[in-house]
Amino acid sequence: MGRDSTLPEDVFERFAEEYDHWFEEHRAEYHAELARVRRLLPRPDSRAIEVGVGSGRFAAPLGITLGLEPSLALARMARGRGIEVIRGRGESIPIRDEACSSVLLVTVICFLDDPVPVFRELHRILAPRGTLLIGFLEREGAVARKYRHDRGKHRFLSRARFYSSDEVQDLLGRTGFCVTEVESKAGFTVIAAEKT
Repeated sequence: MGRDSTLPEDVFERFAEEYDHWFEEHRAEYHAELARVRRLLPRPDSRAIEVGVGSGRFAAPLGITLGLEPSLALARMARGRGIEVIRGRGESIPIRDEACSSVLLVTVICFLDDPVPVFRELHRILAPRGTLLIGFLEREGAVARKYRHDRGKHRFLSRARFYSSDEVQDLLGRTGFCVTEVESKAGFTVIAAEKT
């Protein structure tokens, strides 16, 4: 993924263990987010991918076996959870056109320099009528406000760029997606969109 230029790219390399450990320390929040993603995600098949798979904390329990990740340290962790990881960035995904049945993107857009080229790439790799599912922290949501002051997440989110649900839906519309469902709770929003 294109990490925000104000966020040192190597923060995910240097603090990969700390990043991954957050999910253990905040199991209730993690499992709540995971359950909400699971409700809106079509049943993954062998052509599903998580872009920005991180350490595999979402892909593995959801049954997604393929991920894209720029961080070597996080990719190693995802591989340890059974994910086949392609090293790469969302702006230039090394996958052929229309090869993926569904794409998952969780807490990634806040680290992108510009979501538009990434959304265009996701549109390109999705099969016709394929589903893109995005989970993100809303800019003014309770979760984003809390995480800005949470020592465990602060290192990663302090310079992240947060979006509102309306902004993300507008970006999706401009890049060839039709929003089919939106679920927001406590500032964590999940949007399902279909390739049109």
